[in-house]
Amino acid sequence: MNTTAKRMVIMLAAAGVVLGLVFGFGAFKGVMIKRFFASQGTPPQSVSTMRANLEPWQPQINAVGSLKAVKGADLSLEVPGIVDEILFTSGDEVKAGEVLLRLRAEDETARLQALEASAQLAATTFERNRKQLDMKAISQAALDVSAADVKTARAAVEQQRAVLSKKILRAPFSGKLGVRTVDEGQYLTPGTAIVTLQALDPIYADFYLPPQQVNRIKVGQKTVVKIDNEDAVGVTGEVTAINPKVETSSRNVLVRASLQNKDQRLLPGTSVVVDIEAGAPSRYITLPQTAITYNPYGDTVYIAQEDGKDDKGNPKYKARQTFVVTGPTRGDQVAVLEGIKAGERVITAGGQKLQNDTPLIINDTVQPTNDPAPRPIDK
Repeated sequence: MNTTAKRMVIMLAAAGVVLGLVFGFGAFKGVMIKRFFASQGTPPQSVSTMRANLEPWQPQINAVGSLKAVKGADLSLEVPGIVDEILFTSGDEVKAGEVLLRLRAEDETARLQALEASAQLAATTFERNRKQLDMKAISQAALDVSAADVKTARAAVEQQRAVLSKKILRAPFSGKLGVRTVDEGQYLTPGTAIVTLQALDPIYADFYLPPQQVNRIKVGQKTVVKIDNEDAVGVTGEVTAINPKVETSSRNVLVRASLQNKDQRLLPGTSVVVDIEAGAPSRYITLPQTAITYNPYGDTVYIAQEDGKDDKGNPKYKARQTFVVTGPTRGDQVAVLEGIKAGERVITAGGQKLQNDTPLIINDTVQPTNDPAPRPIDK
């Protein structure tokens, strides 16, 4: 082997030693880093918690419906004519039978007077003929004709009075008038809408329920009706009627609730949300829905479990996952039927970054929403 070859062997051997040292140091460093993190344990996670408590729970059925007046009609006349007099103002409260509008009726009035005169003449003729029959001056047949003339004349008078009465618009029931749509001097055809009349107290709330839910309610059951975007808690009423058939178009059953509406803030046609108390009140462990992790294989929650004490004597906590069986929901809350005991400390926020035995830093200053009846806030 010449000198050059020897030098190449020496250089390759030195390079191999250097590479061995480099790779050996890297492997050693990796092992040491792993041992360091293993000695440190799982890093703690910050979460918020709450105590699981039994709370009263009233089973409810919810539906969307609309308000309907107990009595409501768009008033009109069945005969044509020109508006002669309007005796109401838009928005008035009126009593049943109150005159609201009159059409011109000079011709009809004159005809009535003529018919009344004819009826009076027929009655006078009948009395004269009856006396003549007593004296055998006329036949019974002539008296019968005279009696028929009296009845015919009186019937014509009544018919004309009916025609005249149709020229007058009266309130068919007590209620509140809307905005009138006609003016004096206007010609009206039969059926022209003049004004709407609505009886607003009480008022109905009509809504539909599936047949399975109808079996859970009965007449007289308490209901609470809420208006969308309304700050009020709601108006309490009761179920007054349940339709005895299923609608073929929707396969639902029409239900009607009656509500007091003394302040008349509820108006017919308004869309409402109806809550019906269905069944006896119960007590459930209630949690915010954010505390539940929903999975195909089962719903879970994390419990903050005590894990000894720290150097200052304060309790330490670690996460423990448990399966739960959930029940009905209301607003932001869900009822837990199985899996949690009253008094356990449940993690309500931060659970997505946890696993079993993760150390916890508990900060309960900020809690998720937990409102049983949340309402949208307009900003």
